[in-house]
Amino acid sequence: MLELTDYTLDADGFDWSALLASWVWLLPTEFTLWFANRFGDLFIELEDGSVHKMDVGNGTLEKLADSRDAFSDAIDEEGNADHWLMIPLVDDLVDAGVTLGPGQCYSYLRLPVLGGDYDVANIRVASLEQHYDAIGPLQEKIKRLPDGAQGTFKATD
Repeated sequence: MLELTDYTLDADGFDWSALLASWVWLLPTEFTLWFANRFGDLFIELEDGSVHKMDVGNGTLEKLADSRDAFSDAIDEEGNADHWLMIPLVDDLVDAGVTLGPGQCYSYLRLPVLGGDYDVANIRVASLEQHYDAIGPLQEKIKRLPDGAQGTFKATD
C-alpha cells in the first residue's frame, strides 16, 4: 500500500516564505501549502480551493484539480501518483542508498527543462534552501527567453 509519507517531505517547521522568495515570479500571492514531494515540488491550494503543482524541475505551475477531494480522486487514477510524487525515481534513489535528512530534498544536477534526465545519475541531495534558491532564479531567466532561444549558463559558487 502506498504511504504518502514515503514520497513527501515533512513541511513543518520551515519558513516557507523565505524558502520560496525566489519563486514569487511563479507562485500566486495567496495560497496554502498542502504538501511537497521529495523533489520539493509543491502542492498548493488556492483561495478558490483548487489544487496546483509547482514543478521545480520544469518551472511550471499546473492546476491538478478543482478541490482537495477531486485531487484525492485524481491521484488514484492510473499514473498520476507515479508522476506527481515521482514514485519510481524516489524508489530507485532509496534502493541506491540516496536518502534524505531533515531539511533536505532531491535536486537536479541538470534541470529537466534543460534536458536533464529523471534518473538516479542526474539527482543529488540538497538542502531545501539551496534547492529553491539555486533553481528559482534560473527558471525565471529561462521563462523569459523566447521559444527556441539558445544560451549558455556558467555555474559559480
